Amino acid sequence: MSEYNGEIKKMMIILSKATLDSVYAAFVLANGARMEGIESEMFFTFFGLEALHKEKMEDLHVATVGNPAMHMPTMLGGLPGMEALATHMMKKEMDKLDLPGVKEFVEILSASGVKIWACRLAMDMFHYKKEDLAPELDGVLTVGDFYQRAQGLGTHMLFI
Repeated sequence: MSEYNGEIKKMMIILSKATLDSVYAAFVLANGARMEGIESEMFFTFFGLEALHKEKMEDLHVATVGNPAMHMPTMLGGLPGMEALATHMMKKEMDKLDLPGVKEFVEILSASGVKIWACRLAMDMFHYKKEDLAPELDGVLTVGDFYQRAQGLGTHMLFI
């Protein structure tokens, strides 16, 4: 057996939140892995499934309450319109960088070879059907199935 040199061969990214910042962080990391020739798979669980839901994917928001990176008191973040304002400002900055929308980004990820999986438990919990999600979905897996896909030296798992 040859000695493992620490090379990253596969990124397994688990997305559990559908806030705009979490979704784009996961998408950029998966896309970056593919651009570096690293195999990449994404597992969408719990609220992360909204990033794949056909009716919800283009209406994601920035969380203003309980988000220390917003640098505002929680009470202020909860005021009516603050979440919409923060989301609008972030989308405006993303447009300046020519970042694709969520739907288009999912298409790009799939076309680049990123495997896109939905969590069976979360699908059942939210009563989602495969048809509710983006057509780029590669399938619905249990957590055990996802772990089986993560086997091998050089696999890194990231939870967002």
